[in-house]
Amino acid sequence: MDVRFVDTTFRDGSQSHWAAGIRIGMIEAVAQTMGQAGFQAIEVPLSGNHVKKLVRDAKESPWDMARMVARTMPRTVKGTMAGAYIMPFEAMPPKPLIELYWAHLVKLGALNRVQVTANVTDQSKRVFPWLVPMFRNMGLQIALNLSYTISPRHTDEYYARKTRELIDFGPDVVYLKDQGGLLTVDRARTLLPAMLQSASGVPVELHSHCTTGLAPLVYLEALKLGIRTLHTSVPPLANGSGQPSVFNVAGNAQLMGFSPRVDLTRLHTVAERLTAVAKQERLPIGVPLEYDAAQYIHQVPGGVISNLRNQLAGMRILDRLEEVLDESVRVRKDLGYPIMITPLSQFVVSQAAINVMMGDRYKHVIDEVIMFAQGVYGEDSGYPWMDQNLKDRLLGLRRAQELVALRKNPDISLKEVRSRLGGPGVSDEEFLLRYIMKGEAEIQAMRAAGPPKRYFNASLPLLTLVQELGKHRRIGYVKLQRGKDSLVVQGRSTPSPNSRGMPDASEKSV
Repeated sequence: MDVRFVDTTFRDGSQSHWAAGIRIGMIEAVAQTMGQAGFQAIEVPLSGNHVKKLVRDAKESPWDMARMVARTMPRTVKGTMAGAYIMPFEAMPPKPLIELYWAHLVKLGALNRVQVTANVTDQSKRVFPWLVPMFRNMGLQIALNLSYTISPRHTDEYYARKTRELIDFGPDVVYLKDQGGLLTVDRARTLLPAMLQSASGVPVELHSHCTTGLAPLVYLEALKLGIRTLHTSVPPLANGSGQPSVFNVAGNAQLMGFSPRVDLTRLHTVAERLTAVAKQERLPIGVPLEYDAAQYIHQVPGGVISNLRNQLAGMRILDRLEEVLDESVRVRKDLGYPIMITPLSQFVVSQAAINVMMGDRYKHVIDEVIMFAQGVYGEDSGYPWMDQNLKDRLLGLRRAQELVALRKNPDISLKEVRSRLGGPGVSDEEFLLRYIMKGEAEIQAMRAAGPPKRYFNASLPLLTLVQELGKHRRIGYVKLQRGKDSLVVQGRSTPSPNSRGMPDASEKSV
């Protein structure tokens, strides 16, 4: 029995470990090898929040990223998280703008598959009737996922019912997205069969995180129950708060009698190169975590914790991380236990951080929490299970009325948006960048920074070796020899080796 893998290294792996800080050159260094390893699909970081991160922090162009993954992995199915948005934290833009963004990535050859969360912000009810046909018309594979959480409302029957709702939209795949790593072996034994039965033959995948340390065991149990596609990462962007390591899962699956459809020999090369990059840039290296019962209390996903840790460190208050996580438990309870996944998890954690910093709960309230109380985010938003005293307090704020007024005219046209950001003479790529970055300042800073940083590339190992050795002043020349042929590389001001080490007539010097 074959087992297939969806790779999450570049997208969720980077988000979980490096605060989504992976750069174009880091991916380019291994992309060709990854594309030849036999993955069912490879996630690429091209949703709006990754675009903003790339431009703002790395000073790199997302269109360069898109063209690079299209060029280096031409025959690979490339997927990303998508939906009726460009930026997942913001109000829905005009439908033509949504279509323009995703269609442009398809046109560039950077996107073949979209992964859309169904049970957060009521996407299945509010937007799937037009969104899924739009993606289908673009020729995309459609993977619809259900976000997993633990609460009295989120029973096996809930997930079975939601799976049946998804099947009506004709997806290519459905999957359970355990963003908090909360799924246990015992719960998998009842939940996954219920989803498989409700899927009526549509393939079911499993996506989990190692945050509690249980995901590798859950994956093996999932194989026994009939799941045949698992989401994994390549070290150093596996384990930790990310996905299980493809090496661990594939190895154990093989011992269980399954046939992993992935080339582990190629992937060992990828792991070596990415680990070297991590060490060079002093980035975290994922390691297996011990069981963490606290995860079942705060339920904050690994990617959110990674970003939170990065932000608190930047403010020199990383020591208050546990306070923020504890407060996030209280905020989530106040809001009625929303599923802790983008964008709701970010809203909860952001409000918790503000409460801790201010020393006074809800003294300052972010707009998104006010809109949550107003019911803007669907079935998990503002319903009776939210603390009604807090809800009444938020709805009574002056800002709440201002937000209502701002939403009264949501039907702005694409032409109007374009006119605000440069008019019809601006290219689609420039227009979309200006929309995402809210203007031109950060785009200009990105361009002023120059081309993306290059890392050693699988196709240029000799050049990389010479470049690295050239950084050491005490190395005057390098002599390479294979059989009777040899090559000497030396600096222009470096004296040639003497007669005992001098190149002879058969040697070349450059």
